[in-house]
Amino acid sequence: MNQPLAKETTDISLPVTRVGVVGWIRENLFSSPFNSVLTILVLLLLWQTVPPFFEWAFIKSNWFASAQDCKDCEGACWSVVTQNLRFIFFGFYPYEEQWRPMTAIGLFLILLGFTWHKRFWKKPLAYAWMAGVPAIWALMSGGIFGLMPIEMAQWGGLPLTFFVAAISILGAYPLGVILALGRQSKMPFIRIVSVIYIELVRGVPLITLLFMSAMMFPLFFPEGVTVNKILRAQLALIIFSSAYIAEVVRGGMQGIPKGQYEAAKALGLSYYQMMRLIILPQALKIVIPPTVSILIVAFKDTSLLVIIALYDLLKTTESVLANPDWMAYSTEAYIFLALLYFGCCYVMAGFSRKIERELG
Repeated sequence: MNQPLAKETTDISLPVTRVGVVGWIRENLFSSPFNSVLTILVLLLLWQTVPPFFEWAFIKSNWFASAQDCKDCEGACWSVVTQNLRFIFFGFYPYEEQWRPMTAIGLFLILLGFTWHKRFWKKPLAYAWMAGVPAIWALMSGGIFGLMPIEMAQWGGLPLTFFVAAISILGAYPLGVILALGRQSKMPFIRIVSVIYIELVRGVPLITLLFMSAMMFPLFFPEGVTVNKILRAQLALIIFSSAYIAEVVRGGMQGIPKGQYEAAKALGLSYYQMMRLIILPQALKIVIPPTVSILIVAFKDTSLLVIIALYDLLKTTESVLANPDWMAYSTEAYIFLALLYFGCCYVMAGFSRKIERELG
């Protein structure tokens, strides 16, 4: 009887130096003499900076002491943030009414949380936004349901930054799409007006528009008619951001093959139907990354409101640092602000990446 041949087993596993952590380090950090030297220099730089910073920021730091106690502290004085957190976040909003902006921010974050997931992109979510925005405005303004009226001049800090950025983004995006369509219009008047608007706004710094909104806009209103400074600044941000969004959307529309336009016309679709059903859905999907970059810039540009004396996050923080007791701790305050802005921008960037993955 023939015996079955024993199967020979061979070990073909890769060397330890080419797999796992060791392999990754070898391939990415020490793959060549130049990379090896560069890696060593970076490690030396981190060794000289990270441990001292960690010791200053956490080990020897003071988190809840008074300004006088911080003078004897060798590390960071985070008390400049913790002791003034409510003013940094809410500005001159009445102290006993600060539950209202806290509730408004919570409602805003809940709506954003549902918007984060594509499975909620249905009509109920649109209705929730349509009801939520007036509810947030009612909470902040008051005057109804027994709430004490609060003038917009007293709004400040985190709610002002969030709401100015959100309304600017919501207002600038549809206006930018309209301008992009206008720039490609076959009607000369509409095309010329769109081109003049886009090129003029893109050629002017945002600071100039903010100064115009604060100083020159009131000159165009009839005598006795005034518009709140926050609303004027909001309009300036919408005008500025919409011009950049228009160019991004126009680039996306130009990236659509001409066959898509021809196919839509062959189906007998009108211009409105062609843009709404065929062209814009594809173009807006293409330009998600640059569009989100513009929206992130618009969020960060709200810090320029400090120039026209609006108490956004930066202005409330500067007001705290104007106090002689806290004047020496600007480093800690600005690090806190930088981390806050970075966190918000990182969430927006993550949202755009998520949309890209879900939309393919």
